[in-house]
Amino acid sequence: MSKDGGCHHLCHHLLYQNQVVIWLILLVVAADLSLVLYRSAFSNNPSSQHFTFGQENDSSSSSQDGDSKVGGDLSFQKSTSPEGDTSAPSLSSSAQSSNGNRSSPTESVQGNLSPQVKQENEETKLERVLSKAATADKTIIFTTINDAWITPGSLFDLFLEGFNIGNETQYLLNHLVIVAMDQKAYSHCLEVHHHCYALITEGVDFSGRANYMSPQYMKMMWRRLDFMRTILELGYNFIFTDTDIIWFRDPFPHFYEDADFQIASDQYQFTSTDLRNRPNAGFMYVRSNSRTLQFYKFWCGSKKTYPGKNEQDVLNIIKFDPFIKRIGLRIRFLDTAYFSGFCQPSKDLNVLCTMHANCCVDVHKKIHDLRLVMDDWKKYMALPSNRKKRYSWTQRKYCV
Repeated sequence: MSKDGGCHHLCHHLLYQNQVVIWLILLVVAADLSLVLYRSAFSNNPSSQHFTFGQENDSSSSSQDGDSKVGGDLSFQKSTSPEGDTSAPSLSSSAQSSNGNRSSPTESVQGNLSPQVKQENEETKLERVLSKAATADKTIIFTTINDAWITPGSLFDLFLEGFNIGNETQYLLNHLVIVAMDQKAYSHCLEVHHHCYALITEGVDFSGRANYMSPQYMKMMWRRLDFMRTILELGYNFIFTDTDIIWFRDPFPHFYEDADFQIASDQYQFTSTDLRNRPNAGFMYVRSNSRTLQFYKFWCGSKKTYPGKNEQDVLNIIKFDPFIKRIGLRIRFLDTAYFSGFCQPSKDLNVLCTMHANCCVDVHKKIHDLRLVMDDWKKYMALPSNRKKRYSWTQRKYCV
């Protein structure tokens, strides 16, 4: 090969190598530039950040005591009750974003969770509240409230007052769980009580006053029934009480030891086991076992079988169903001599445990006449023992 030919070949080879190197450099520069642009876009998009569910969120505003933790739809911290009990969960400031129109990181994470995970988180919160309110045998008392029931001088105020003026009923407040159906009611509960739970139903607003048998009322009653089923599934017994019931004495001595499901009556005319008694679902004592779990599943499922009826009317039908006998459910109806109401008021204040403002629809009438009942009770308690046996009720003015 000639010298000129060899030089030409060598130059061509060097030029090809230089082109390869230049292309490699350009590819590296392009990759670096793309990475820089990607990181810049990612840091400017809060919704794309990753947060670990259940860990502390240092970037969110902290509570006064600095013990704020992320945990689902709402962030909870422990608040101290007047009795020094730190069991009551309360909303921490980290539950709200610094921008009122932006979801908090916790809400972003919760929105990506599956329905099953969401349900497990809620049951964990519920069990925490129940375990701290329960008696030694895992029994709790609970009632439900919403925004419409917490105004000053409301039925809820009378309900709590009843425990404080009753005969040895104050201790029962330690086992009472207030179940709030909306956020405002939950916040109010935290101000006045130490066992509160927020039962917020996604897509449903339970804050307003629901007229009897209205669509909103029906939704609320069936949601409440399903919540009872959840409590039983967690292994807790419960006494459910409407908020328009005043507790004057401890009811536990008057419950039947051999019953699974015990319920108040609008009219008690037969024996405690006679299914012809008309039940009132505003007061019941239920033990958690396989029979009650099957019964509540059947009761909740009967909503579709009897559309347009509330849970109490459905109960009055299904109590005769052969399924009840087949599962061996032991039902007892509570005597109105002890568990009384405006439908059939007890005449003996010496044994009365509760008074229910039933057979009375208007809330203002309920409040007025329950105040008369409480005034009668205070006068009764102030009497000497020899005069208490002859004391009777003042005539109710509105609820007749």
